[in-house]
Amino acid sequence: MGTDTVREQAADEAAERRREQRGWYVYDWACSVYSTSVLTVFLGPYLTSVAKAAADADGFVHPLGIPLRAGSFFAYCVSASVILSIFVMPLAGAAADRTGRKKPLLAVAAYLGAAATAGMFFLDGDRYLLGGLLLIVANASLAVSMVLYNSYLPQIAPPEERDAVSSRGWAFGYASGALVLVANLILYTAHDTFGVSESTAVRICLASAGIWWGAFTLVPLKRLRDRRTTPSSGTSTHGWRQLAATWRDMRHQPLTLAFLLAYLVYNDGIQTVISQASVYGSEELGLDQSTLIVAVLLVQLLAVAGALGMGRLARTYGAKRTILGSLIAWTVTLAAGYFLPAGAPVWFFVLAAGIGLVLGGSQALSRSLFSHLVPPGKEAEYFSAYEMSDRGMSWLGPLLFGLTYQLTGSYRDAIISLVAFFVLGFVLLARVPVRRAVRDAGNPVPDRI
Repeated sequence: MGTDTVREQAADEAAERRREQRGWYVYDWACSVYSTSVLTVFLGPYLTSVAKAAADADGFVHPLGIPLRAGSFFAYCVSASVILSIFVMPLAGAAADRTGRKKPLLAVAAYLGAAATAGMFFLDGDRYLLGGLLLIVANASLAVSMVLYNSYLPQIAPPEERDAVSSRGWAFGYASGALVLVANLILYTAHDTFGVSESTAVRICLASAGIWWGAFTLVPLKRLRDRRTTPSSGTSTHGWRQLAATWRDMRHQPLTLAFLLAYLVYNDGIQTVISQASVYGSEELGLDQSTLIVAVLLVQLLAVAGALGMGRLARTYGAKRTILGSLIAWTVTLAAGYFLPAGAPVWFFVLAAGIGLVLGGSQALSRSLFSHLVPPGKEAEYFSAYEMSDRGMSWLGPLLFGLTYQLTGSYRDAIISLVAFFVLGFVLLARVPVRRAVRDAGNPVPDRI
């Protein structure tokens, strides 16, 4: 084969790879709107109001005959959705690995989630059970789709491109979330001008996120391609066996496992703050929906700046110290949130700014620090366990939030209870000797870590 032919082949492969990468970015653009508009802004306060409309004289609803405070219902549903995803994610991942047909599975997960989200338009009156069911289906579907989506990254980007490609996908997600939130803000604040009620405007915002998710998913489904693998004789439980084998292997890397445990704890706190902040703002502080939208927009914008700023701090002080500093900032932010006066949007915006500045950086640096603790040649299986930890284990925080409100009737007590995750996460991370952990994993130790 001639030199020119080889060059042409390489150029064609590079062009095809870039085409797949651009399609891959669009899935983050498609599904991130659910995370921002639905889970973070609208659904918590709205589903809580629907549950309260169905509550008895004591403020309790009774799904399956179980008495629950109406104000805890949303948090319990988030926790249930994460528990469901724990069972489904390994099965979907195993099926994708066994057949090599990730795209059909991605399509099923994405459109199931998009349909459940679009169905939230019918969430009115006292249909709190419908809302809870749709939330559980949509949230679990998103988690499964993200496992499949992330599994494409090693196939569409060589190691030297992977950080940049991953970062672009992350940026696409934040950009779409901010763009749609602006449209939501216009519709919600001017709902009378558009001839719809406030409740209808919220339901349109919820359903439009599902339509957006489904419409833009067409792009990655068209551009991504499946790679055939050798069929395995294993059953669908192979995913569980592989995950169990990875955790057993980690026992030979106790310091890596210790870091992952610390991450499990403080990331649970982070995910709970993200999902419950709007409920706290609306129910405890009496803030209207437009204030919450602006606050989340502020978080979206400052998360990018915060991630870049914390990245610079990590180059000077090391990732571990920077993450520990961010956990102190999270603790101070939650403590300040406990004392926020009701009906004071300015102070809620200050709180949102604090969350935004530490949100992106604490998660991004955690992922990069973990990458140094993975033994060479085991990147895929260790990051699979990391993904399960990131998306499949964040159920205890919403459960604690819901239980605290259930027992005390106070959202201030519920929000301050989350401090425990950041304090315990700080203690666990501080005890990990990361330089020794990097050496034990068989990797070169950076000057700053």
